[in-house]
Amino acid sequence: MTSTTSLFSPVEADLRLLTENLKQLVGARHPILFAAAEYLFGAKGKRMRPAIVLLLSRALSPDGEITPRHRRLAEITEMIHTASLVHDDVVDESELRRGVPTVHSRFGNRVAVLAGDFLFAQSSWYLANLDNLEVVKLLSEVIMNLAEGEIQQGLNRFDSSLGIEAYLEKSYYKTASLIANSSKAAGILSEVDAELAENFYQYGRQIGLAFQIVDDILDFTGSTDVLGKNAGSDLSSGNLTAPTLYALEEKPYLEVLIEREFAEEEDLAEAIALIKDSNGIPRARELAAFHAQDAVKHLEGLPPGECHQALVNLADYVLSRLY
Repeated sequence: MTSTTSLFSPVEADLRLLTENLKQLVGARHPILFAAAEYLFGAKGKRMRPAIVLLLSRALSPDGEITPRHRRLAEITEMIHTASLVHDDVVDESELRRGVPTVHSRFGNRVAVLAGDFLFAQSSWYLANLDNLEVVKLLSEVIMNLAEGEIQQGLNRFDSSLGIEAYLEKSYYKTASLIANSSKAAGILSEVDAELAENFYQYGRQIGLAFQIVDDILDFTGSTDVLGKNAGSDLSSGNLTAPTLYALEEKPYLEVLIEREFAEEEDLAEAIALIKDSNGIPRARELAAFHAQDAVKHLEGLPPGECHQALVNLADYVLSRLY
């Protein structure tokens, strides 16, 4: 399977610089924040979101170089993403993220919440300093969407009447909105026309949805070592994703188990077995493939080259995580 390191090789040096810049931007104010920043940005994340911004920026640049404003957009994108993860882990009471202890389990809830708040505030400050109102609006909407997605997820826990459209809407808010809007923002900073900027938005949206659907499938098929968290953790917390929603159409008893919130000792294991015995996972794979393939169609206006090809290959990589 292709690694993200080789996939993002055209911007590998840019991503290393981004990581160092983020540690300095966030950590300069306070020792605790510096420790948290070292921990957050030193973690072996995929850096997919800033990589997409950097790849688009290089592909659109007449001389192939990235401007300071594009670099700052990539940094803002990763700040917003990281802030949302820190807060999500507090809300979900997750002890592990990417196989390592979460910020709140290492530094406590108080520091985690404040670190997340600080990252959102810091990203807003640097966003305003880009001096581009359209980009400010796009990324500000993302921060609202992240909160909306978390609220929707909280309100819909153990709700077996949830439909695929509502699931995709929540997935857009929680995952795809940031990728879509930061991709469009990269186009706007490069002064592309409105149609091309919208294509970048659609690329980010579809890649983001495919990525989230694949993550939700891996919650059932991946090992704890690979996931960095316990398998089936989404289902156990009442977060019903595509495999479960499709399985509910075939397995009526699954609804009973969900509605009583897996109260009996064997309920969760039985629910997972029912989902694996249904067409839920294959149908979710088809849904992910549809969104990944649609993403690539929206790259047609991007100049050819290694950055363009990396963005095409990303769609294949997202799906390859399943195999």
